[in-house]
Amino acid sequence: MSAVVKRGEIDVPSLAAEFSVSHATIRRDLEALQRQRLVCRTHGGATIHAAFNDLPLSYKTTQDLPEKQQISRRALEFLADARVIGTTGGTTVAQFTRLLRDREDLTVVTNALNVAVELISNPRLRVFVAGGEVRGSSQESVGRSAEAFLAEYNIDVAFLGVDGVDAEAGCTNYDPAGARVNAMLLRRARTRIVLADATKVGRVTMAQVCRMSEVHVLITDARAPEDKLGLIRRQGCRVICAR
Repeated sequence: MSAVVKRGEIDVPSLAAEFSVSHATIRRDLEALQRQRLVCRTHGGATIHAAFNDLPLSYKTTQDLPEKQQISRRALEFLADARVIGTTGGTTVAQFTRLLRDREDLTVVTNALNVAVELISNPRLRVFVAGGEVRGSSQESVGRSAEAFLAEYNIDVAFLGVDGVDAEAGCTNYDPAGARVNAMLLRRARTRIVLADATKVGRVTMAQVCRMSEVHVLITDARAPEDKLGLIRRQGCRVICAR
């Protein structure tokens, strides 16, 4: 699935060579992805399905996991004296919130159901979760209800996961409704931190969340291209490469 997303269109022989499996295996896998409305089969290959919105969370959870964990550990440095933090969904943010399970005296405001479920096992945390329509791919609540919910809170530090980070296009998401909710969370925060692994740097997706000048800190990993990071720094955003 990641290979199809990266290239837009790919053929069976290329996929078979990349993963060292037979053509028959690739065809079966593409048929399975087509049934999930993630790809469209073409003659000899596949393209992204017209209804494709984003990779399902189950696909993304294990991708670039060591780098996401490094980013998460660096993000802890920005908790400082924060009493109320906000988070979106996303696998990098989810890794970060797992590090909060033993924290005390912290309130978490989120629109991500998986984040809320992760944290409620700690009775010393207060967790507030937005309602609304839930995106199956990210387990995030979106829509006017979620936006109105987040608009009521004053947040010390917001930790955002996004689908793309680019100096010119800013932070972007595949889903416009998700982008609007993320933008509301960002506006309510005094300090704004974006957590994005290197595969997101230089990527531009459908809907803008914010300009890079509105982000205080971008935490990525050491694989991110320095030329793209340099352009982001020029927008006034501090960049940290976690190692």
